[in-house]
Amino acid sequence: MCGRFVLTADPELIQQAFNLDSMPDLAPRYNIAPTQAVSVITNENPRALTFYRWGLIPSWAKEPEIGSRMINARAEGIEGKPAFRAAFKRRRCIVPASGFYEWKKLDTKNKAPMYIQVKDQPVVGFAGLWEIWNAPDGGEWRTFTIITTEANDFIRPIHDRMPVILHPRDYETWLAPGEVPAASLKLLLKPYEADAMKAHEVSKMVNRAGTDLPEMIEPLAS
Repeated sequence: MCGRFVLTADPELIQQAFNLDSMPDLAPRYNIAPTQAVSVITNENPRALTFYRWGLIPSWAKEPEIGSRMINARAEGIEGKPAFRAAFKRRRCIVPASGFYEWKKLDTKNKAPMYIQVKDQPVVGFAGLWEIWNAPDGGEWRTFTIITTEANDFIRPIHDRMPVILHPRDYETWLAPGEVPAASLKLLLKPYEADAMKAHEVSKMVNRAGTDLPEMIEPLAS
């Protein structure tokens, strides 16, 4: 899964990486957590960065609480799952990130938080889906989920899942407006190359969703 991630890249780099027309003044974020407002690039507006709530609420949902259980969407069979199939066809997004956290099991009681990145890449794009949910009070919620796939050989000793990290050459396809054949999209939902990744253990500060400090991504002192 992907339950926490980081975005610390310089805004100008983010703008260049995703060919955006303009950029808001983003502050570095070291512990992005579910239900928070997160910067995404949607296929509705692929040249702009907008802010959506992390945790997809399907349009047919009766209550918004379902979103906290839909922070991730498994790539396997995604095109047929009721919560995601409409968004997979028509509402796709890219989630800029500098890296993500995963917890490595040490024994039956202990896990070590690991910070994972793509080597020499200050910003990458996770594949995501977005939705609009109309609340009973007339309010409109825009939410998203991050797509996950099976872990590559590098991640597998840490966790059995990882976010789908798109290659820049695939951004245009993923952000194409309207419907795109599922077969073309499914080709992109695969593990990133194992030899392009790196990781190190970090402080357990990351376990606290409200904490957001630069020290959180520093290697744990031995």
